[in-house]
Amino acid sequence: MVGCQRGFIPYFKVVPEVLAIRCVIHRHHLVANSLSERLHRSLQLVITAVNRIKSRPLNDRLFRQLCEENGEDFHHLLLHTVVRWLSKGACLSWFYNHFATVLEFFKEDYASLCENLKTFEGDIAYMADLYVKFNEMNLRIQGDELNLTKAKSVISAFVSKPLFYKYNLSREELYNFPNLCEVRNKGQISEEDIEVYWRHLESLHQDFIEWFQDILSLEVPDWITNPFSGVENAEVQLQEELLELQVNEELKPKFKLGYRTFWLQRGISRLYPRLWPIVRKPLISFPSSYLVERGFSVVANEEEKQSANCKSGRSDTSAD
Repeated sequence: MVGCQRGFIPYFKVVPEVLAIRCVIHRHHLVANSLSERLHRSLQLVITAVNRIKSRPLNDRLFRQLCEENGEDFHHLLLHTVVRWLSKGACLSWFYNHFATVLEFFKEDYASLCENLKTFEGDIAYMADLYVKFNEMNLRIQGDELNLTKAKSVISAFVSKPLFYKYNLSREELYNFPNLCEVRNKGQISEEDIEVYWRHLESLHQDFIEWFQDILSLEVPDWITNPFSGVENAEVQLQEELLELQVNEELKPKFKLGYRTFWLQRGISRLYPRLWPIVRKPLISFPSSYLVERGFSVVANEEEKQSANCKSGRSDTSAD
């Protein structure tokens, strides 16, 4: 395994010229599992409800019919999976958006579950809001243009947000949690509930710092993202080349397209041999398995097409 503590990466780090970073995508999924006992119990209620609807075709059909009667836009409940936070986040958002319909569905045959869901509606709303934010962050650290510099920027901002949310929640300002705000407006949120949520955010902040320590501790010189800002903050042995770069009028137009395009233009590595080795690591290193996963998806789709074509060919032969 390539784990950062006991796998391949710690052995790889003994080579100082090599930069080794674990994939940044889905790390926060692992942090997600460290819910408080109460929030974990509330999440299990959602999982139980979803699985009871989806486990039997009859329940699924009845629930779909109930959605239609209530004028709901989305009829199919996403089946929860423990592995992926994206699935969990989508499931929670859907679940809370259809919360009234879910309660109506369970009120006769599963009265106890219905009452528990009502009791912990605030928890479900809070987690639905929070998971949406995680999914948004996860999407930002995907794509072909991702590099270590961008990843650190996105993750640094995200790691600081739980404390910002905690500060607002501790003052009972729920602007950042629209679903939770809706529950509060119905008079179903107490001060004790709010304390549970901001304490969870406080814990979440510490967990994120631990899990993303390698990214957060990564030093990216300011002149990489803004090479025309001055040379005084650069190391002495780099200042001369950086000054030469700043007065090169042929290079400046490319900077309008972004620092990544600027540094990757032809001739940079040859013209500025001292700057390039420093730029290369954070710029070219890809801190995500996104491209690999996308490549596997392409291969899998191609295999499915070939398999379908083979089956079609055999069917035609049999017909002849």
